[in-house]
Amino acid sequence: METSFRLARPADADALLAMIKELWGHERMPFEEAPVRAALARLLEDDAYGVAYLMLAGAEAAGYFVLGFGYSLEFHGRDAFVDELFVRDEFRGRGLGAAALDFAAGVCRERGVRALHLEVDHSNPRAHALYRKSGFQDHERHLMTRRL
Repeated sequence: METSFRLARPADADALLAMIKELWGHERMPFEEAPVRAALARLLEDDAYGVAYLMLAGAEAAGYFVLGFGYSLEFHGRDAFVDELFVRDEFRGRGLGAAALDFAAGVCRERGVRALHLEVDHSNPRAHALYRKSGFQDHERHLMTRRL
């Protein structure tokens, strides 16, 4: 089955929200639809924040990924963060995650992004292997967050 990627549009919000809810369930993250829907709407309306792409297997939505844009002195300019990467269960094991990371790197290059980051749970060796194979390096740093 052919894999392709399509920039998500506001009309894709419901399909994306269903997959976001599924991902967050896998990750045991609390999902509250209203604030997620609002944040997604801003992202889909203004690519200065980032972009979301649907992963398509044929015509079917197999997953999605989100890139958030930032700026880093350490990496000498614009950088991006793979905020979310999700492949639906029935499409796993077909190389879609690796294809999405390669596609995301291409999107970043086209936009002048100099570094692409992501976070992964320490307890997910399968994801670690995928990310290393895709060229990501572990900086042995801890991502820390302060909600504002």
